[in-house]
Amino acid sequence: MEIAPGKKIYFLSDFHLGAPNQVASRKREDRLVHFLNESKKDAAAFFIVGDIFDFWFEYKTVVPKGFVRILGCLAQISDAGIPIHLFTGNHDLWMKDYLANELNAKVYFEPQTFQLGSKQFYIGHGDGLGPGDYGYKRLKKIFTNPICKWLFRWLHPDAGIRLANYFSAKSRAKTGTADEVFLGEEKEWLIIYTKEKAMELKVDYFVFGHRHFAIDFAINESTRYINLGDWIKLNSYGVFDGNTMQLQYWNH
Repeated sequence: MEIAPGKKIYFLSDFHLGAPNQVASRKREDRLVHFLNESKKDAAAFFIVGDIFDFWFEYKTVVPKGFVRILGCLAQISDAGIPIHLFTGNHDLWMKDYLANELNAKVYFEPQTFQLGSKQFYIGHGDGLGPGDYGYKRLKKIFTNPICKWLFRWLHPDAGIRLANYFSAKSRAKTGTADEVFLGEEKEWLIIYTKEKAMELKVDYFVFGHRHFAIDFAINESTRYINLGDWIKLNSYGVFDGNTMQLQYWNH
């Protein structure tokens, strides 16, 4: 992707819209819409790197209720010719083709490499990568199994979405603030994963979400790991001007 002079690429993740309740989610959604409307003025593209929603599932003719403001905003961005790249996260991994069709967005279910300007990027949500976290990795295989998805789809949406929201809330209660705490270079599994991957691929920037802290970490002299943080507490995002990538914070 070539980046025209004066244009920028924006990276965001972990909105968790729908959590922990409608009031808090609506305030977050309004904040995001404000940010997107301001950023689209000089945007070459948007990368939204997972967990847009705290839960998302697409039945054949039904999607979860709500989120019309951010979806409408993203539709306007897409209609203006600005590309949107969406990654599934661990909370909204049951996307199918609704957002791809309605927003003309590209949806990714696994990390991807991109040539943006003169730099090489490796982008993904970050869940299930690196060592450890075997319980979640087993659970993800179940959740992404076609038979399991087919069985869940047979639940009435009122029951299915209510059940999923219940377990999503239980998951947040169990992890608490653990995702917000940097564990150190030797224990952060995304850093471990990135170091190993950097020996295989020539990448300038590894960009992930999932871990709810913002960090710009040097893997080696030419490679950086950037975690985008979240929009629950940090309002953090990445911006790339064609030469350099920076973490910034939305304080409006």
